[in-house]
Amino acid sequence: MLFDKEEAMVLCVLLHLILLSLTAVHAQQTLPGCEDKCGNVTVPYPFGLIEDPKCYRPQMDINCSHSFNPPKLFLGKGNIEVLEILLEEGQVRIKNSIAWDCYKNGARTNWSFPWTNMNAQPYTFNDTRNRFIAVGCDTLALITGSNGRDYTGGCVSGCDSQQSIINGTCSSIGCCETLIPKGVKNFKVNLTSFNSHSDTWKFNPCSFAFIVEKDVYNFSVSDLFDLRGRTEFPAVMDWAIGNKTCKEADFVCGNYSHCVDSINGPGYLCHCNNGYEGNPYLPNGCQDINECADKNMNDCEGNCTNTPGSYRCSCPPGTYDEVVQDKLRCIPSPPVINAVKNRFPVWQVALGMGLGLLFLLVGSSSLYWGVEKRRLFKLKAEFFQKNGGMLLQQQMSNRESTVESTKIFTAEELEKATNNYDEGQILGRGGYGTVYKGILPNHSIVAVKKSKLVDETQIEQFINEVVILSQINHRNVVKLLGCCLETEVPLLIYEFVNNGTLFHHIHDEGLVASLSWETRLTIAAETAGALAYLHSAASIPIIHRDIKSTNILLDENYRARVSDFGASRLVPLDQTQLTTLVQGTLGYLDPEYLQTSQLTEKSDVYSFGIVLMELLTGEKALSFERPEQERNLSMHFVSSMKQNRLFEILEERVVQEGSQEQILEIAELAKRCVRLNGDERPTMKEVAMELEGLWRLGKHPWVQQDPQETELLLGEPSDSSSYNTTGYDSLKDHVKLSFGGGR
Repeated sequence: MLFDKEEAMVLCVLLHLILLSLTAVHAQQTLPGCEDKCGNVTVPYPFGLIEDPKCYRPQMDINCSHSFNPPKLFLGKGNIEVLEILLEEGQVRIKNSIAWDCYKNGARTNWSFPWTNMNAQPYTFNDTRNRFIAVGCDTLALITGSNGRDYTGGCVSGCDSQQSIINGTCSSIGCCETLIPKGVKNFKVNLTSFNSHSDTWKFNPCSFAFIVEKDVYNFSVSDLFDLRGRTEFPAVMDWAIGNKTCKEADFVCGNYSHCVDSINGPGYLCHCNNGYEGNPYLPNGCQDINECADKNMNDCEGNCTNTPGSYRCSCPPGTYDEVVQDKLRCIPSPPVINAVKNRFPVWQVALGMGLGLLFLLVGSSSLYWGVEKRRLFKLKAEFFQKNGGMLLQQQMSNRESTVESTKIFTAEELEKATNNYDEGQILGRGGYGTVYKGILPNHSIVAVKKSKLVDETQIEQFINEVVILSQINHRNVVKLLGCCLETEVPLLIYEFVNNGTLFHHIHDEGLVASLSWETRLTIAAETAGALAYLHSAASIPIIHRDIKSTNILLDENYRARVSDFGASRLVPLDQTQLTTLVQGTLGYLDPEYLQTSQLTEKSDVYSFGIVLMELLTGEKALSFERPEQERNLSMHFVSSMKQNRLFEILEERVVQEGSQEQILEIAELAKRCVRLNGDERPTMKEVAMELEGLWRLGKHPWVQQDPQETELLLGEPSDSSSYNTTGYDSLKDHVKLSFGGGR
């Protein structure tokens, strides 16, 4: 059938209109009759503008404000601006307000501490695409919120001058950053200053803090003055439909799509099946992809035929597929010569090929298993070296008795003991790794500490804990049973202490006031004795550096066991202090150590003083739930003693069971332990002797304690040989703090 020129042109126009209509159907993102744009932002279903309830799913309404030019999009009826809706990822990009705290000549001039609450909305802050960042030279930034349970995180930033700033990095010099946990739906930002910016206000009068999308913010020294006038930064939130899983919900995914559970909070998302694209929340939103139309989307060498959700390859006439199963490679068909074919010895060739294939299979299998065995052996050797095995051997080569008493476990033994590191076996998580409960073949119960993935700078910390624990022999210190270095992450095996932490017994709901006065005094005396042993009786003095109630374990008889030596440092016999990277936990951290980076045994004394105050008051070392003047337990405790209000803040059971004389003596001891000047604090040996005397006097009031006898009771030194290879950190003015509650 032939067309003249005019008819052909009309036909081309009609075909073009049909293609445009098909494209419009394919690109449909909203329900019919619903707006799909607000300014420059696309609004796909299940989202919809708030004016028309039929255009959106419950809780997915958004507001298009035409008071701006171009119009701007906001979540629901609130003031959070939406920059972009990512349908496939299940995310929205928003503008997030910053917090600031400004000073002049040491006096606060203005501040703003914004908060965000999404508890009633289907939005959760993304934990991988966001960072919490603080900017300032005299800044402590805290983010407090809930991710199913209350949490507090943050970081510290400081600097002396603009010349010490390094642009483009947030390494706690002028700028610091930290991650946020999974499941955050609400938070509040708080800022505080150590010195009210009195030393830096001319070039840095303010502190700033904000949640920002990863890699968006690039720190510059010019940000220190006013953050270059910025008041908002982009952040990323995850969204989901409803609050039920795919199994529980009557989900609304369209044709050719499937339901997936949200990985950050409750609810579910819809995804188009493989081979389809579009909006999976619309009834017919997922459309078939024609892979044959784009050569990059198929690997056919011959003919390509599109099928629903996929495609099929075939070879044209005169060719055949070299490998029948895949239909990818088409080669010319060979001529068939019947005469030659009839004379060909088929069965002899088939038998020969069969035997050849058999020998090839046996040989290949033997070669494969040999290579695999060598690969695994080499991999274990690489892990051993990466996890500090050579360093451990070097440091313990002169300590043969310790090496013999420390068992080297295989990876297979620990996998079996922990049921392949099952989540149900987790005892706790700390700053340096996860602790699992394990059962060895002899039915003994152990605690297996699995460190986080470490780089070369963290290996020394792991080896440090092995060496320290291997030379400690004290009834009130957790005993190291062995280690494993042939796995990707290093493992330590300890004796199992089965009654939780001191923090758990003092502060957890349902256990408040569960410890008697005698038990508290015993725990204090035993912990002090263990620390005195570490400071003076061990072969080389050891500073624990992270004493807190979560690192004091209790057995079934409520005997104290000091644990977690990941932050500890050995002290050479000819030195009394070390210059180190500051580590510890807010509320317990020695302020003199924080200010100077000079670590001494008196830093442990300060932390132990805070533990004594916890035992007396039943209060946490640092709590933002208390009034501002009472947040820091140390300051509140000392202030109460000065005002003769000590017994008003003590736990009721302590007041009822303890004698007034004992309580006042221990309170005075705790006060001396937390003196700002470390030289004015007692030694741990003096603390232990005083507590031992009070404990014995409490049990037998008629007995007068001999100080020399008390000193002997603090523990015998280990008979391990001395250790003479010591490494130190010397990174002054850098701070690493733990905000967690326990291991």
